[in-house]
Amino acid sequence: MTRTSSLPKRLQPMLATLTDSPFDDAGWVFEDKYDGFRMVAKIEGGKVTLYSRNGKIINHSYIEVAKALEGVKGDAVIDGELVALDENGVSHFQLLQNTLRHDAKLQYCAFDLMFHDEEDLRGLMLIERKKRLKEILPRHKLIAFSRHRKKDGTKFFDEAERKGLEGIMAKRSDSKYLSGARTDNWLKVKTSKRQEVVIVGFTAPKRTRPYFGALALAVREQNGWRYIGHVGTGFSHTTLEQLYSKLIKLKASKSPFSAKVKDEAVTTWVKPSLVAEVKFTEWTTKGEMRHPVYLGLRADKRAEDVTREREISRATRQARSASNGARGGFSDGG
Repeated sequence: MTRTSSLPKRLQPMLATLTDSPFDDAGWVFEDKYDGFRMVAKIEGGKVTLYSRNGKIINHSYIEVAKALEGVKGDAVIDGELVALDENGVSHFQLLQNTLRHDAKLQYCAFDLMFHDEEDLRGLMLIERKKRLKEILPRHKLIAFSRHRKKDGTKFFDEAERKGLEGIMAKRSDSKYLSGARTDNWLKVKTSKRQEVVIVGFTAPKRTRPYFGALALAVREQNGWRYIGHVGTGFSHTTLEQLYSKLIKLKASKSPFSAKVKDEAVTTWVKPSLVAEVKFTEWTTKGEMRHPVYLGLRADKRAEDVTREREISRATRQARSASNGARGGFSDGG
């Protein structure tokens, strides 16, 4: 049984802002953007506790990873990403789904260090935190240190595209760790568009497909739900069956939307509780996803927290960067 913890704010992961293009800057470092899910590891007295992004204790699902982290030198709180790698060493979110996990190689990619031996490191520069993190990690096939590259973000992004990676992370090299805050001191640049979505309904199956035809999707907007399209591709037969078994238990009597949407006559509505991830080509002028493809369910985020991801443009990023440089530092929002 998954336990929900009251994860204190000081242990909550720092969040990144989406930006529209890669860049080069001597004051930034660049890392792989892993296609997995966030995991905070707390090591205390040799005991390891693994937390998902929304504060659930998930040791029971990843016992081998927790065991490997017992080799960390001293007590620590580490930030990282749990990934499943294919035969080419590329992480894929889909491989973390239960039906595929046995065919993949699990790895915990550690990229930041919040605390070590009761010392709060969040006020140190990112580069210093990463140096200390590398020194305490055990040598183990399930644990990896997230290496970084300085300055050349554009070249690094091009390499990520060629390798089929999800994207890159750009981080100010002197930035503090701001627990629980979303900041533009950490940026993510994606090779394709991705969006977390909430499933609010499913349509009747067509032709030879069993269980359902497509999923109706929404995001949270103010105090209600905004329709952002349907997804009907990306499902295996097993995925269709497993999803349907979950959805049928969540049947609702009416639509969550104030206005009519596509295919209402053949839609079964469900309570908005299941969070999934999709990739797509672009947003339409109506605010719907074009050509979405289903990637899998996410258990690390509450439906109420799923909003449309906003980008910070190149111009805005450059203006803020100049402003930060003029002030000579960063505020500590954590």
